[in-house]
Order: sequence, then structure tokens, then C-alpha cells
Amino acid sequence: MAVTTSARTAVRPHRNYRKLLQLNWIGGLAGWFWLLVVILPVYWIVLTSVKSRSNYYTTNPLAPPGDISFENYQFVMDAGFARYFSNTLIVTLGSVVPAVLISYMAAFAIVRAGDGRFLRSVNLLFLAGLAIPLQAVIIPVYLIIIKLQLYDTLLAIILPSIAFAIPLTVLILSNFIRDVPRELFESMRLDGASEWRTAWSLAFPLTRPALVTVGIYNALTIWNGFLLPLVLTTEPTQRTLPLALWSFQGQYGVNVPAVAAAVVLTTLPILTVYVIGRRQLLSGLTAGFGR
Repeated sequence: MAVTTSARTAVRPHRNYRKLLQLNWIGGLAGWFWLLVVILPVYWIVLTSVKSRSNYYTTNPLAPPGDISFENYQFVMDAGFARYFSNTLIVTLGSVVPAVLISYMAAFAIVRAGDGRFLRSVNLLFLAGLAIPLQAVIIPVYLIIIKLQLYDTLLAIILPSIAFAIPLTVLILSNFIRDVPRELFESMRLDGASEWRTAWSLAFPLTRPALVTVGIYNALTIWNGFLLPLVLTTEPTQRTLPLALWSFQGQYGVNVPAVAAAVVLTTLPILTVYVIGRRQLLSGLTAGFGR
């Protein structure tokens, strides 16, 4: 009887393993199909960026070019790419760093305050900010920037970008700070540490994965932002990279290879940042919501 029971228990895992293996084959095929869907546009953009404008219209779009040409990259650099890149870098750093620091201090205060009525109301206000899309308030933002006499400056892009980055950043950082054991906070308090020192000496190092997560996420969003630069700037010297792609659109046509080269150059910096911080980014997106 015991032999029969053990044999049955040995057969069941074997059947479950075969069923799981079949599901993995289906998942693997779906994964490869999705990879093809995602990588095909990337392949086309990189391929087009090394084609001359004449070859682009006469050859197969997915066929490798006979002669690789980097004239499009030279054309993009001569068209003021360095200025657009520096503007985008200033806007991104000027928005991400203050947004993360302000959100961290707000999240720490909300978590440590516990049942404080005022800070609970502030937290609800931040959560309400998640429900307000940028497109719905772009006209009030435009009027405020005009009143502050900041129109056509990089600061006009930075200030709204900080405001719209704070709600989600506070939400993510709050979940991470809640995961810090209360015993650590109590031991710091018994040692005579102030809340300010506890925030920067204890909670800040422990929430580093979350800080990297929100930093990279906000940098991606602001780097690729188009609506704010479009509405709040008009001078070519104040353009950011997404808006600068319009420079390659003429009255009767578009220089597609030059646009592709500009897209490649625009993507490389933020792609490098993502590759460097991808592990902490993924851990930060998943670990903070485990409770």
C-alpha cells in the first residue's frame, strides 16, 4: 500500500512537470514573437539612419544598405544637436533631482507622522495628483508661466515637470519607507537622533533602490517630454530633443534618414542610464508593493 502511494506521488509531479514544460514552450514562442515585434522598429530606425536620402526611397526599407553613410549624423550635429542635447539635459536634471528630494522628504514625513491629520490630507492631495493628466491642465499651466514671466525659458519646462513628477514619486517612496522596520527608527530615536538625521542616515540609504527607480522613471518621462516644450517655448535656442525633431521637416517633405539619426542619438543617453540602473529599477518597481 505504501509503495502504491509513493508511486502515485512520484507520477503526479512528473505529469505536472510535463504540463509545465508544454506551457513554457507556448510562453517561449510568445516571448520570441513579442521580441520580434519590439525589435523590428528599432532595427528599421538604426538601418534608416545609415542610409542616404536617395537610397532610402529606392531600396527595400528592411534591406541592409549597400554603402553605409554617416552623413545623416553629421547633418544632425551641424543642425544644433549639441544645443538641444544640453537643453534636454538641463531640463531633465533640473526636474528629476528636486522632484526626488522633495518627494523623499514628503514621503518620510507622511510615513513617520502616522495618524497626523494634516499630513494625511497632504498624502490624499498627492494621490489626487495622479488622476490629473498633463493635457487637462496645460492651459492653466501656460497662463501661470505667462504671469511669472518665464515663458520661453527652460525654467518654464522644469517647474511643471517637477510638479507632475512628485505624486507618483511620493507614492513609491512611501511604500518603501513603510517597509523599513520600526525597530530601526526606535533605536535611532533612543540614541538621540533627530527626525532629520534619521531620514538621511537611516531611511535614505535603505530606500536607494526606490530612489534609483523613480529617478530613472522620471528621467525617461521628462527626457521624452513633448507637450510642455511645445506649448511653453517658441525660440529655437530653447528647444529640447523631442521638439527639435521638427527641424528636419521641410515644407514639402521630411528628411526621414536625418530624423532616424536624431532619434538614435536622442535614445542613446537615456538607454545607457537604463542599462546601468536596470536591476535596481526592476527591484524598485516590484519590492515596494509587496505588503
